[in-house]
Amino acid sequence: MNLDFSFLADHWQSYASAAWITLQLSFFGVLLGTILGIGFALMRLSGIWVVRFLATAYIELVRGTPMLVQIFIIHYGLTQFGLDFAPFQSGIIALTINSAAYMAEVFRAGIMAIDKGQTEAARSLGLSKGMAMRYIVLPQAFRNMLPAIGNEFIIIIKDSSLVSVIGIAEIMYTARTLQGNLFLPLEPLLVAAGVYFILTFTLSKLLGALERKLRNQ
Repeated sequence: MNLDFSFLADHWQSYASAAWITLQLSFFGVLLGTILGIGFALMRLSGIWVVRFLATAYIELVRGTPMLVQIFIIHYGLTQFGLDFAPFQSGIIALTINSAAYMAEVFRAGIMAIDKGQTEAARSLGLSKGMAMRYIVLPQAFRNMLPAIGNEFIIIIKDSSLVSVIGIAEIMYTARTLQGNLFLPLEPLLVAAGVYFILTFTLSKLLGALERKLRNQ
């Protein structure tokens, strides 16, 4: 079997553009997912049972349903209620909602791992509960959770391939388009796999370097 990658001479820019779109989707998905995740984690730790129940229901519902179904519901299903999002917007919303559910559990575990004595000491110094959480607990929890956050970023980069079904020209969409246009069943997919690997491998190395730097401070 002879593989023919000569098409890259004319189409490498398509993969470069697709990789940039993938990075944008993943970045905003993880960033917004982290912000929402912190909120849901605090709700899970709330003493008010209704708040705790709503956060738990959201997390279990999102984690218990496939992201592909969520993408279709957001992009196609919500039009029934007058919510008509552009494909890129739908992709970010789907990735954000999914990431938030997983990040909530990451942050909840990270917060619970911090010794309660630190919060009590902060309260004894006059800090409110919110200030103690913001200035004492969350910074330490974030440092401990950095590997998990980085892992979620890598997962989102790979899962972003699912948004190709709604027409976003990310890596997988580009590979499938070239498959049909060039009548090459394998080569465009191999290139796509290589691009995903380069993105995730580079990110894992950068996060590893950041983690070592924070550990040595």
